Amino acid sequence: MKINYQKIGLKKLDVYIIKKFLGTFFFSIILILSIAVVFDITEKIDDFYENNAPLNVIAFDYYLSFLPYYAYLFTPLFTFISVIFFTSKMANNTEIVAMLASGISFNRLMKPYFISAMVITSFAFVLGAFVIPKSTETLLDFEATYIKPGQRSDNAHNVQMEIEKDVILYIDRYEISEKTGYRFSLEKFEDKTLVSRLTAETIKWDTLHNYTVNNYLLRTFDGMREKLERGTSLDTVLNVQPKEFYITANEAPQMSLFELRSHIKKQKQRGVGNIQAFEDEYYRRFSTSISVLIMTLIGVSLSSRKVRGGMGINLGIGLALSGLYVVFTTLSTTFAVNGVMPTLLAVWLPNITFFTVAAFLYMKAPK
Repeated sequence: MKINYQKIGLKKLDVYIIKKFLGTFFFSIILILSIAVVFDITEKIDDFYENNAPLNVIAFDYYLSFLPYYAYLFTPLFTFISVIFFTSKMANNTEIVAMLASGISFNRLMKPYFISAMVITSFAFVLGAFVIPKSTETLLDFEATYIKPGQRSDNAHNVQMEIEKDVILYIDRYEISEKTGYRFSLEKFEDKTLVSRLTAETIKWDTLHNYTVNNYLLRTFDGMREKLERGTSLDTVLNVQPKEFYITANEAPQMSLFELRSHIKKQKQRGVGNIQAFEDEYYRRFSTSISVLIMTLIGVSLSSRKVRGGMGINLGIGLALSGLYVVFTTLSTTFAVNGVMPTLLAVWLPNITFFTVAAFLYMKAPK
């Protein structure tokens, strides 16, 4: 079916730039992913052979999960490189000069770039928010089975968490297959003063939030007085489910956008403060997608001028800026997780900084 671009408000020039932009971007991504797969196969082929990994599992479980992750990782960088590459080429061929000389404003010239950037932004957001979490889980399961067998355990150890405000739970070991935890304690505080402590040899999950503790000791404190209660079995309700015992900062990338938001909200309601890693992952799902637009603006502003030396200079500057962006993003993650600055500010700081750079370059771009 032939698309009538006039009906959707696009001119031949817009279609020309969009095709160049998206064509260059997807070609670059496919090329780098192909190279990444070749290097990964070379590195892991011995593990595949030694652990008898089936070919169909390698292809469909491992590499179909591998590709979306790296496509998402490289999207901002290759958006930038793609824009610089084909725009510099157009500038060197005096196509940009001809467009501006024909009466097209620089602002109007940006329209097809941002249409293309919005397509890539949507692509990156869907990957990051919904595809990557599931594929990461599949990838880790494959690695635990065929690359590093025996290193992943179904048991949780040293579980310590605040299940609600001023209520601290501790379990030395929880076995998911048995639905049973060992060496359990539950401490309740009021105004930072311990008011009760329940300990038990084992705790067994029943349904939802219902648990049974066995061979328990309940100590209740009232000033200088202490009341002891012993028993063989006691039913109790805890505002936590066993699957939450396994959620650590390392599991944040495996959670979808909605799961992250729900987990952060629940932890805040409980009064838990150590959720920076989850907030960092949540906000980064948005900031990474938006960075595509910023990189597009920088790329167009930087490469639309014809310069002596050709596109090599523009590509060099572009790669240098990309390197700075990656370093800045890594530092911001460290600041967020370690609580050096508010997570939202730390995650968005690279975008804010580079948007300032983009605005400056845009003002200096040929009009």
